[in-house]
Amino acid sequence: MTTTVTAKGQVTIPKPVRDLLGIVPGSKVDFRRAPGGSVVLARADNQQPASRFAKLRGHAGKGLDTDAIMALTRGEL
Repeated sequence: MTTTVTAKGQVTIPKPVRDLLGIVPGSKVDFRRAPGGSVVLARADNQQPASRFAKLRGHAGKGLDTDAIMALTRGEL
């Protein structure tokens, strides 16, 4: 992915990279020089972004409790 440097020395981090690293507005990033001379962009907090499955965890909403499910199964409701 290629991006352009502005007159102020700023660049836009491409969305796929932001998504991969979990970078959102207000995130701090760190630029590190790799042994081969390239520069690596990383989150400054060193945390891994949540997996796509972790993002979905707990989003089913408040459901029926066990007693209500059993009552539905028995045709009591």
